[in-house]
Amino acid sequence: MDENPLISEFLDYLRYERHFSPHTAKCYAADLHQFCEYLGNGTPVGEVSTFVEHETYPGGGHPAATATATAAPPDARTVLVNVDSNTVRGFLAMLRDREYSKSTTARKLATLRSFYKFCMRRGYVQENPVASIRTPKQDKRLPKYLDTDQVSKLLNTPDDTTLLGLRDRAILEVLYATGMRVSELVSLNFADLDLAGQVVHVRGKGRKERITPLGPTAAAAIQRYFQTRQSDPKSGSFDPEAVFVNKHGQRLSTRSVRRKLDKYLLQCGLDPSISPHTLRHTFATHLLNSGADLRSVQELLGHQSISTTQVYTHLTTTRLKESYDEAHPRA
Repeated sequence: MDENPLISEFLDYLRYERHFSPHTAKCYAADLHQFCEYLGNGTPVGEVSTFVEHETYPGGGHPAATATATAAPPDARTVLVNVDSNTVRGFLAMLRDREYSKSTTARKLATLRSFYKFCMRRGYVQENPVASIRTPKQDKRLPKYLDTDQVSKLLNTPDDTTLLGLRDRAILEVLYATGMRVSELVSLNFADLDLAGQVVHVRGKGRKERITPLGPTAAAAIQRYFQTRQSDPKSGSFDPEAVFVNKHGQRLSTRSVRRKLDKYLLQCGLDPSISPHTLRHTFATHLLNSGADLRSVQELLGHQSISTTQVYTHLTTTRLKESYDEAHPRA
């Protein structure tokens, strides 16, 4: 698919001015390309208007339904700047008809909201077509987390008699000890580690950086992995900067970490739907359960807003209520 010039400009803005990660920018691009496909992007509008037949618009039909299959398609930039709120509502209706989840629909709407705010600032549109549209109400789902016994079971599963097993044990220990995102973990370099001081320098979202305690157990796991890695005959060909590398000596990918976790979940009999991000949830929940204050957990997680961290207070409140029910005579 040829890149829409307006989308390209927006993605450059995200990458170079807002410092969004390549992964985040890629997600924005995918949402905008899907929106362009809905708009027609050179195909007859009648083909896309069928998704929103049940929507009511002034004058009836899709706002662009007056176009015919034989009409010359407008250029891609013009299609985007001529969008109105009815068009956006039609796009949301199409997502609903295709049974997209509320969270996915909300994300796509957030992409359009950011895109048209950008267009407003650049003077490409006079009105924001998303301004009057409310985000779909989300189902409240608490983050999944592991209890301490489950964590121990998982962390003890890798075979620590092999280099790859030591690496995987160190990965799991670091994820649980620091609460870092898996994307932050795979980008770690040797220069980011202070094993003596038991801290790690984390490069987070939006080029934000933080110093996070590593803890003695995770530091020892990394040290054992390093020592075994240095004695490997192939170590000279390994990436000299990357902390965690694959069997070929190249930096691990986030997908590789997920595959490794899936393998150990199967081996130790834990819920296969657990993800690396579950260890981040577990880290936050265990800290709060043990008395850490919310502001400190916010800093450790690298959350920009404390409201993002507050979701974990619901988990700790649930645990407090369970303790109350178990202990109080009148419960």
